[in-house]
Amino acid sequence: MEKLIGEKVKIAVFVSGEGSNLKNLIKFSKKKKSNFSVKMVISNNFKSKGLLYAKKTKIITKVYNFINKKNYEKKLLSILNKLDINLICLAGFMKILPSSFIKKFKGKIINIHPSLLPKYKGLNTHKRALINKDKYTGCTVHYVNNKLDSGKIILQKKIRLLKKDNIESVRKKVLKIEHQIYPKAIKKIII
Repeated sequence: MEKLIGEKVKIAVFVSGEGSNLKNLIKFSKKKKSNFSVKMVISNNFKSKGLLYAKKTKIITKVYNFINKKNYEKKLLSILNKLDINLICLAGFMKILPSSFIKKFKGKIINIHPSLLPKYKGLNTHKRALINKDKYTGCTVHYVNNKLDSGKIILQKKIRLLKKDNIESVRKKVLKIEHQIYPKAIKKIII
């Protein structure tokens, strides 16, 4: 991805739930040193707290059910193009995007995943790391392709797992490092 001189890259963030990574990206985008701007938030869940935060910060929001591909894909592509979105960031988005959509945004969709990929693709990553008595876990920002959590890795950060850790303590620790590396990964690919 090539950055336009003097302009911030326009991003759309896709969320499903709490939106803590979204909040973090919005806060980072407002800093002087940021090279991106959050222009839109998309969700599959009209109850997503991320949508509420986006509305408070006057960012455009849209909700699609992501069930009937024909109904949402054309509308979604139209609005993303209309807003001149350069990058899509998945942040706790719990739907798999259709391959036709990924193809149209090839190399312009990234995701943050709560494991050290290629380990623990999919769900229940913290539980699997604890069951397997891993010494480390972490998070990964990667490009999205047609295979689940298999795109080229942009950035990773790891943390040590302690004997006293449980799913909730690991979730909190990993979320903290997610907030650190997601803006860095965006900055890395658009400079």
